[in-house]
Amino acid sequence: MKKALFILMQCTWGLAQTLIGLGFFMANRKRNHRMYHGCIDTQWNHPGGLSLGLFIFTPVDSQKNSERIRVHEYGHAIQSLFLGPFMFFVGVISVSWGNMPYFAKLRKNKHLPYTACFVESWASHLGEWATKEAAIWE
Repeated sequence: MKKALFILMQCTWGLAQTLIGLGFFMANRKRNHRMYHGCIDTQWNHPGGLSLGLFIFTPVDSQKNSERIRVHEYGHAIQSLFLGPFMFFVGVISVSWGNMPYFAKLRKNKHLPYTACFVESWASHLGEWATKEAAIWE
């Protein structure tokens, strides 16, 4: 029942990000997929993760910390349940924090973990709470 409600919520309240996630899923349709707590987890050849509603994209299992990244990305999926269409703002903050050279330099120079950004620490907390597994904190 919980998984069905999760999927329903992601396909209604989280529809915008789920539709974008479907596009990423189609682009990676030849990759390995599995269900993970109601999400469709796609393993891709990228060192980082991505969460888009019902879809999460995580590094291949052989990559260091892939399991912890999966828990973190699931935390973003939980954020999507809370925020629905307002998840856009979390996405902008997350993508900026993770990909802009200014923030990469800031993290390096100040020895900040990736989860120093509030939306990222929130995602790791939510992922650990929901799955009872360890998330990435570095």
